[in-house]
Amino acid sequence: MSDGQNGARNALGFAMKAGKVASGDFAVDKALKSGRARLIVIDADASENTKKRWRDACSYRGIPLVTVRDMGLAIGKSARIVAAITDEGFSAMLLRNCSENNADYYGGEE
Repeated sequence: MSDGQNGARNALGFAMKAGKVASGDFAVDKALKSGRARLIVIDADASENTKKRWRDACSYRGIPLVTVRDMGLAIGKSARIVAAITDEGFSAMLLRNCSENNADYYGGEE
């Protein structure tokens, strides 16, 4: 696996330990609608419909979205496909890891 993916997974793990991650459809949707979400992370193995749903939701709200391989394992919840980072610092760390290593990234307000 690439160093960028490992860096992104490490950043996700740190954010989870700090309590700055909402995971699962319901929690992420709630974080988006309440304005707490700073970044949405989707597992690279999610279905195209799932990816499109979250890309559209993020585009509508101006929130960046990245895909990370084995995202659920990184946060210690293997069955999860989507997560929201609710802290600006962890969001910036994850975006930095993804952009430095050409990971999948979909806009936002930047």
